[in-house]
Amino acid sequence: MADPLLFNPRTYDPAHFDTATRRLLRATVDWFEDRGKRQLLADYRSRAWLEDFLRFAAKENLFATFLTPAAEARGDAGKRWDTARIAALNEIFGFYGLDYWYAWQVTVLGLGPVWQSGNAEARARAAALLDQGEVFAFGLSERTHGADIYSTDMVLAPGEDGGFRATGSKYYIGNGNAAGLVSVFGRRSDVEGPDGYVFFAADSSHPAYRLVRNVVDSSKYVSEFRLEEYPVRPVDVLHTGRAAFDAALNTVNIGKFNLCTASVGICEHAMYEAVTHAHRRVLYGRRVTDFPHVRRELTDAYVRLVGMKLFSDRAVDYFRHAGPDDRRYLLFNPMTKMKVTTEGEKVIDLMWDVIAAKGFEKDTYFAQAASEIRGLPKLEGTVHVNLALIIKFMANHLLAPDAYDPVPTRLDAADDAFLFRQGPARGLGAIRFHDWRIAYDSHAAVPNVARFRQQADALCAFVSTAAPDEEQSRDLDLLLAVGQLFALVVHGQLILEQATLTGLDADVLDELFGILVRDFSAHAVELHGKDSATTAQQEWALGAVRRPVTDADRTARVWARVEALSGAYEMRP
Repeated sequence: MADPLLFNPRTYDPAHFDTATRRLLRATVDWFEDRGKRQLLADYRSRAWLEDFLRFAAKENLFATFLTPAAEARGDAGKRWDTARIAALNEIFGFYGLDYWYAWQVTVLGLGPVWQSGNAEARARAAALLDQGEVFAFGLSERTHGADIYSTDMVLAPGEDGGFRATGSKYYIGNGNAAGLVSVFGRRSDVEGPDGYVFFAADSSHPAYRLVRNVVDSSKYVSEFRLEEYPVRPVDVLHTGRAAFDAALNTVNIGKFNLCTASVGICEHAMYEAVTHAHRRVLYGRRVTDFPHVRRELTDAYVRLVGMKLFSDRAVDYFRHAGPDDRRYLLFNPMTKMKVTTEGEKVIDLMWDVIAAKGFEKDTYFAQAASEIRGLPKLEGTVHVNLALIIKFMANHLLAPDAYDPVPTRLDAADDAFLFRQGPARGLGAIRFHDWRIAYDSHAAVPNVARFRQQADALCAFVSTAAPDEEQSRDLDLLLAVGQLFALVVHGQLILEQATLTGLDADVLDELFGILVRDFSAHAVELHGKDSATTAQQEWALGAVRRPVTDADRTARVWARVEALSGAYEMRP
């Protein structure tokens, strides 16, 4: 029997979506399944550009349907920017290979500045290119400065026709080899400071656009390109001044959300392989999955994966519910980027400890997954960058809750138009949140939820009485340790909210929160050891350590769910 918590191509039926979405998602799964595992792995190893996949996507109008906002759909009722179905497609792409997801992901990023632009001609051009099956690119980062948009060396010199001539290089730009439109960030040569920023649309086939190379050894084409006196017409300008800066950050807000569900998909496919291999293998006269440490590692991997999925699904609701008066998504978004993707690494590592050498074999998806899962925490801002962002919300979230109406599950066929009018990328300190305790109180009868709640309350006391002082606030290493503790409270909150909405099995929830108790204790010990931790902070840290509530019968029941994954899905050769 298929596990209802995990994606399984054999039984997948996204009936909660409209008919057209359901057909496209299922058609995508069928394309990969028909291609088969042997060909998928051969494509991955050959580093070939994804022409077959992009032909399929163009034939089905997949990218155009999912990535064209309703305002640019010209009456096509199926087209909309719907985060729920975008998340579903991320999971499918991750399940079969990150190369496919990456071509889609950088198209999302490339479209961000366009859909936020007041340039109607550029928006219409982008919609037409999507209909033609083109991909897009996001020309932000540079070799010397990375994604530091304060320091761009892409320089636009004013031209006589009201446009510009752009010269400079961009580095680590996905789809830069084939993008019908590249959204490029630069600065004017004649205007200093933020008022000189410009976002403009470039064409990768233009003679003044010079493709240098693919900077990675992969089917992903992560390009370095150079513009030499590239003519930027007035109709190519997407944003100027501070609006260009805001468009860059808001685009990353939109795009980085996609990393969490891609991580989920990678881990799901790898889990089927790992459990099936371990359960069928006999060592020293015993089935490998009869060893207690193996059961523990695979059970931990399973419940961590369930937690990843629950958090990501609930975060979709806040993303879709966002508006000028509800910007809670700006916390939950970097959480999906930082926390869910690093959980994915832990899930893969736990399974790899079990299957050992099998995880290197070239005929497994797992070998690919073990490599690709490492990339997601490092894309669209490192873990440290996103954790530093998360810390900005800690005091308001923990200590100053505000009243909000409950956010429902958002699977409706609606256009998430607010994402392209997020406004200025500032004011984070004013954002308020609903009371995190509500979710914990609703599951107070679950032993490890109650145990973790003790740790969450202790963190509130820490923030009130032993928070880093002004000098310590300049010690990012210390702050990041505190941020990890806060992230666990937020992670647990959305998991509990989704558990309520979905009726999650109490055994799985209890087992998962046992892990969160252990994680909180580990981060508290880490904080205790920081060079600049005060005596009060050290004492608090050791006092926050807790032991999870153990229950052998509960763990056995959860293990039975894991064991049932053996043979539940194997990709066609």
